[in-house]
Amino acid sequence: MKPPLIPTSYEEWEHCITVLCRISLTPAYVETRITALDDPGDHMTQRFVQTWGEAHLDRVRSWFRKAREQLPTGKLS
Repeated sequence: MKPPLIPTSYEEWEHCITVLCRISLTPAYVETRITALDDPGDHMTQRFVQTWGEAHLDRVRSWFRKAREQLPTGKLS
């Protein structure tokens, strides 16, 4: 079964980031992404909104925050 093009849940998003994209959700990476996604003046955030919309941006920000909350325990699923 192929994962959806646009993740609709934290689990789908995490799979997309860590398995398909092979990006580790390290504290540094997560914090960098949260900072960028929270900055409406960031060029890539503006492009993200143009491509995927504000609602998806809000979901992705919440997923990065959830990942940040799970980092100290070592549980990312």
